[in-house]
Amino acid sequence: MSDGALRGTRLGATSYETDAHVELAPRQVVTYDCPNGHTVSMPFSVEAEVPYAWECRCGAEAIMRDGEKPEEKPAKHVRTHWDMLLERRTIEDLEVLLQERLELLRDGRTPAKKTA
Repeated sequence: MSDGALRGTRLGATSYETDAHVELAPRQVVTYDCPNGHTVSMPFSVEAEVPYAWECRCGAEAIMRDGEKPEEKPAKHVRTHWDMLLERRTIEDLEVLLQERLELLRDGRTPAKKTA
């Protein structure tokens, strides 16, 4: 190939491949119905996990036509600081600590701060 054959082309910016003799993956078209009356059709691979809900162009959540709603996963309990504290101490222990701290505050005594 001579240098003159590539002159004037944008090398790397344009693909010279064609779709001839290319076999596409098997697809399925899934239809979603929007509560605002819109219909959304999306192609998915046959092997893909198809979502039950899809966002419509209006922003509402479109639901799969003739689809079964998946079971909701149980929500994981979020551990709070109080939950973690109760894992380490009992309520009785916390009451004793609270009374000790309140006595120190009422007497005007505070423990000396440690200096590093």
